[in-house]
Amino acid sequence: MSAWFAKLYETFIETEYYTMMLRGLRNTIVITLGALAIGVIIGAIIAVIKYFAEDVKALKPLQFICDLYLTVIRGVPVVVLLLVFFYIILVSADGITVAIITFGINSGAYMAELIRSGLNAVDSGQMEAGRSLGLTKLSTMRYIILPQAVRYILPAIGNEFIALLKETSVAGYVAVVDLTRAGNLVRNNTFDSVNALLVVALTYLAMVLLLTRALSKFERSLSKKMDR
Repeated sequence: MSAWFAKLYETFIETEYYTMMLRGLRNTIVITLGALAIGVIIGAIIAVIKYFAEDVKALKPLQFICDLYLTVIRGVPVVVLLLVFFYIILVSADGITVAIITFGINSGAYMAELIRSGLNAVDSGQMEAGRSLGLTKLSTMRYIILPQAVRYILPAIGNEFIALLKETSVAGYVAVVDLTRAGNLVRNNTFDSVNALLVVALTYLAMVLLLTRALSKFERSLSKKMDR
């Protein structure tokens, strides 16, 4: 055990590569949070458009665009999408910006279906009740439908958040020193594959466990508030 700790110290502390690992961890968190925000916004917009398009014919063209977006984004691997944005679409942007936008757009396609399923889970009579009170469709959606849908979609969004965190491990393809890329650099420079990869794996595992626990507490708190 002491020999293992000595090797760990040599790999990360003596070489000061721990600073690169911390920088990679920071970049991973920044990319994940930024992409999640973009994904939720895109997903919510698409979900609302598709929800209303069932009854409003004027929204059919927008629904077609949304369906095309969902088909294309979900049909292209995220690594390929990342390379397309980096080398073709956002050629002047830095890697972290490209990663945030790409993962956000990719996540938005999945968020859209999650949010739409949550909206559809709310009883249709809720919309009619809101309209009978004099609210517009958008106001009913904002104040009545969405708050109720949150409790249905929160667990799924939490799972998407965790999946997004792990998906960012391919950000190194566009010259981003994320956690995985930092671990690979340590491995290449120190020839210590075991410790470098174990630290990366354990760090991801720790983040996933923390997120799972935090989301579980938030769900319980939200359920108590909704039941009051």
